[in-house]
Amino acid sequence: MSNTVPTTPPPATPLSGEAIRLMNYVDDVSTTLRRVLALAPTLTVDERKRLSDYLKNSSPNADTVMEALRVK
Repeated sequence: MSNTVPTTPPPATPLSGEAIRLMNYVDDVSTTLRRVLALAPTLTVDERKRLSDYLKNSSPNADTVMEALRVK
């Protein structure tokens, strides 16, 4: 058994209200995508293809947002 005192990480910098609001938007998008996943099996093959194309061509998409958020 060690006699060292466990170190605690430094407290995180508090988030601004705007950052919290944006994180809530991300939660909303995740909820929407879960709904799409839950209902996708009910669609015909053609409907799934059209929805897939629609999602792929949406702009901005998640990759665009991730690139904008990447720390330079």
